[in-house]
Amino acid sequence: MAKISKKRKAANAKVEVDKLYSISEASALVKEVNTTKFDASVDVHIRLGVDPRKADQAIRGTVVLPHGTGKSKSVLVLCTPDKEAEALEAGADYAGLDEYVDKINKGWTDVDVVIAMPTVMAKVGRVGRILGPRNLMPNPKSGTVTMDVSSAVKDVKGGKISFRVDKFGIIHSTIGRVSFSAEKISENANELISTIVKMKPSTAKGTYVKSLTMASTMSPGIAVDVKSVN
Repeated sequence: MAKISKKRKAANAKVEVDKLYSISEASALVKEVNTTKFDASVDVHIRLGVDPRKADQAIRGTVVLPHGTGKSKSVLVLCTPDKEAEALEAGADYAGLDEYVDKINKGWTDVDVVIAMPTVMAKVGRVGRILGPRNLMPNPKSGTVTMDVSSAVKDVKGGKISFRVDKFGIIHSTIGRVSFSAEKISENANELISTIVKMKPSTAKGTYVKSLTMASTMSPGIAVDVKSVN
């Protein structure tokens, strides 16, 4: 059994196991119990009362966090030549088509987000087997298949994130860094959670948001009272 460090024991002691914290309380506490020496990410884990096997309950979407995630995302835009300059001007790190499809085919996936025009999706589909498992495949539902590549790039660079429920009915998402103020963490969490709450499918029965946990990297989880979401 792995030995628990003194820092982790001290962090664990600050979190009451049976208590449900408000969003604001959790946002402040997650900073206190951080045990890493680096600027750890702050994540939320939302367990939903849905059946992801049913198409109308496979929750997925996007949201623009008010304060971003604290991480600069590299963006590749797969587009026709006439859109390359527009994409780069909007902040894309890479823009093009054939050369990048070839690079991806050879194993290159050194980007965080891939945006594509609808008209080039036939070529993008050829590398779907590579992009798909890495959650990089452009998708209309996440706003990454669009003719307005400029707006899509600006959204991503401005704090837009994608989320989707996994096969266990849980959404895992990064909402910031421990270096953020408690207020910024709270506002980002509220924005994500309220967006997901609004997406409740009419066919979902019983409790929709079953549990909500906030945690930073390698630190204890904090149970959050869903009722505290604005």
